[in-house]
Amino acid sequence: MKSSELKTARRVRRKQMIRGRVVGTGERPRLTVYRSLKNLYAQIIDDEKGVTLCEASSKSKGLQKGIPSGGNIAAAKTVGTALAERAKKKGIERVCFDRNGYRYHGRVKALADAAREAGLKF
Repeated sequence: MKSSELKTARRVRRKQMIRGRVVGTGERPRLTVYRSLKNLYAQIIDDEKGVTLCEASSKSKGLQKGIPSGGNIAAAKTVGTALAERAKKKGIERVCFDRNGYRYHGRVKALADAAREAGLKF
């Protein structure tokens, strides 16, 4: 197994362990983060209904204009702020954070901090 495949397999295993504990409900949906090398994606999901309530990504048309590169901390802050604003419009204030197997630093931490500053509680 290549080192890149091994790294991905380890992340998926961590992800499965986290998902065993973190479940989004109607009262407190799950905020999940996916990061690729070039972009960052975040969703708020109600796992009971199996529905995505709102989303934001560095590829969104409204956000893409203000972000020179989608894979950096500045883009993560923009995505976190936009997601929190969209959640507030839908009446969502409390979420549980699913880091999706990624370490809580860098872009993931920047997104979480920006979402907290914009009004989400987790």
